[in-house]
Amino acid sequence: MIITEILSRNARCHGEKIALVERDPARSLRREITWKEFDRQASLIANALIAKKIRKSDAVVQLMTNAIEWLPIYFGILRTGAMAVPLNFRFMADKILLCSKLSDARAVIFGEEFIDRIGEIRHELKERVLFWVFTGPEKLCPPYAEHIGALLSDGSPEDPQVEIKITDDAAIYFTSGTTGTPKGVLLTHRNLEFACIVEKNHHGQTHDDNFLCIPPLYHTGAKMHWFGNFISGATTVILKGVKPEWILEAVSEEKITIVWLLVPWAYDILNAIEDGAIDRSKYNLDQWRLMHIGAQPVPGNLISRWRKLFPGHEYDTNYGLTESTGPGCVHLGRDNIHKIGAIGIPGFGWECMIVNRERNEVPDGEPGELMIKGAGVMKEYHKNPEESAKALHGGWLLTGDVARKDKDGFIWLLDRKKDVIITGGENIYPVEIEDFLMGHSKIKDAAVIGVPDKRLGEIAMAVIQVKDNVKNNKDNSDPPEEEFRIFCEKLERYKRPRIFIFDDVPRNPTGKIEKPKLRKKFTGVTSCFTG
Repeated sequence: MIITEILSRNARCHGEKIALVERDPARSLRREITWKEFDRQASLIANALIAKKIRKSDAVVQLMTNAIEWLPIYFGILRTGAMAVPLNFRFMADKILLCSKLSDARAVIFGEEFIDRIGEIRHELKERVLFWVFTGPEKLCPPYAEHIGALLSDGSPEDPQVEIKITDDAAIYFTSGTTGTPKGVLLTHRNLEFACIVEKNHHGQTHDDNFLCIPPLYHTGAKMHWFGNFISGATTVILKGVKPEWILEAVSEEKITIVWLLVPWAYDILNAIEDGAIDRSKYNLDQWRLMHIGAQPVPGNLISRWRKLFPGHEYDTNYGLTESTGPGCVHLGRDNIHKIGAIGIPGFGWECMIVNRERNEVPDGEPGELMIKGAGVMKEYHKNPEESAKALHGGWLLTGDVARKDKDGFIWLLDRKKDVIITGGENIYPVEIEDFLMGHSKIKDAAVIGVPDKRLGEIAMAVIQVKDNVKNNKDNSDPPEEEFRIFCEKLERYKRPRIFIFDDVPRNPTGKIEKPKLRKKFTGVTSCFTG
């Protein structure tokens, strides 16, 4: 079923039930809309775009931070038969220009946070973009844009009934660019439908569940986890802000049952409770049944700590890529808590293999590249046949991730293929070292990258972000370098970081470590420790 048809069904069957809630704790604001209103707004958007000459297969850029309007606008674009192009709200003007050109954008819908960035590039897009729509306060609307209120004032709330096939192109999602220039991942309506089915199968959402959505909606991770509630006609709360107390307040006050967290946010909650900054007893958390996590490898010590504080929670790890229509191609499964540390087994409707360079399956226990197959695999990289040919092989997708499979069939993620450090002929997988470092009680976050070395080729550098209570110690002493060096002696000698840097660990909005930034920042740094 086309996902716009699922929205129509929800409006018919659950019209007066709350579909979306927006919480903005920093401004003490709360808004909500029903499924009927969600559906009505999507049709208003669709008809307004069609009136502006948007047609099937056109592309409409959506550049907005999370808000209650985000999803109705997205569904309105899909309802025209055009392709939605949600962009990373951290993209600067040059990346916005690049993605708009690559997608052949015919319209751009943007919020107030992007006025300056759009102003820099709009003249370079004047031959492509038919019109600009502004979603912020009317008084801030730039003269070249039409305010969304005026655009919708004369629109029809009826479904425009554009014929859409399940195989039609639906959206272009640009990769996060953590390893270079973003690539446009072309997804079909079948891809989006399959993501709904997979999420519902994995986490058993019912009409009575309530999902807390915190990550950015432009990314497939947040939206495709929301799809489980969407296909069930259940409520979802969009939370603006990631402070631990805001998350727990939302869970308590909105009676949240399912939360998807990124690793840094989960650590922040644990640290705040364990350090006494938050009194867990002040919150009503009994209805919270599932904590699932993903977007990066999940350290085993995080889950062990979580289960001590929340023993009644179901838990799941979810692995996926933009190219697989988000998370779910591999997942741990709620019944496999004994395999903490693994990313899991093939998800519902998915196949997985660990392969060598010739794409032949390797024996269990040996590292290789993870390759996946299922109805969630992207159609292609938009306008990039060379990269498409590298990634797609007879329905299979090469993920670029190094993994191994154990004797029980569980997959363990080792690292990104591009991030593997080769030192003296030995492979070091940074994720393994990062997970190890996160077991130290004074470390808040850690990243490991390779830096050139004349003798060994590369050596491992650890960028360590200590916890606030360590950073703010009373005697203002330096971080305990010697303590960390001794701690790392538990590792095999070749795996030990040779350089220790104490700094913040940069992460993108989906929680991934931005290693190109670290490589650029610390080029030429010499060793603090040797061993």
